[in-house]
Amino acid sequence: MSLIEQIAPQPKGPSLIVQGAVLLAMTAAAIGLGWVSGQYLHSRDAAAKAEAAAAEGHDGKNAATGEADTRGIVVELAPITTNLGVPGDMWVRLEASIVVDQPPSPSLADDIHQDLLAFLRTVRIYQIEGASGFRNLKTDLEERARIRSDGHVKHVLIRTLLFE
Repeated sequence: MSLIEQIAPQPKGPSLIVQGAVLLAMTAAAIGLGWVSGQYLHSRDAAAKAEAAAAEGHDGKNAATGEADTRGIVVELAPITTNLGVPGDMWVRLEASIVVDQPPSPSLADDIHQDLLAFLRTVRIYQIEGASGFRNLKTDLEERARIRSDGHVKHVLIRTLLFE
């Protein structure tokens, strides 16, 4: 019998240099893909804005200042305070204005106000969480206002949105 035990050598993992190089390469790939996707989204957004401006018959810029031109009448809506659909004990206060392309009828602001109030009573809190939820809420409010006004509302400007 032998007194020396045969011990198998422990397998070695990749060296720290190889791990660092792989990490660096993956980081560079992620940065590059992020930049490429950002450029793609930016070009799509610019093309959509140019197409919308061409459809309206102007370039969307103020000739004197070079800034974006909204061209509309701002009408303030009365503040909306109501509870949400789910949870029922959560309240929301919304102060908003609408931008219309022609002088509004006297009842237009009240009709839109009531429609937005009815819509907010159906909203669930998880639908409006985060930045994308806020954007979706704003899009839904604009769509409802456009439908109610037969397309005369161009934007809904949210001044205050408070949850309690």
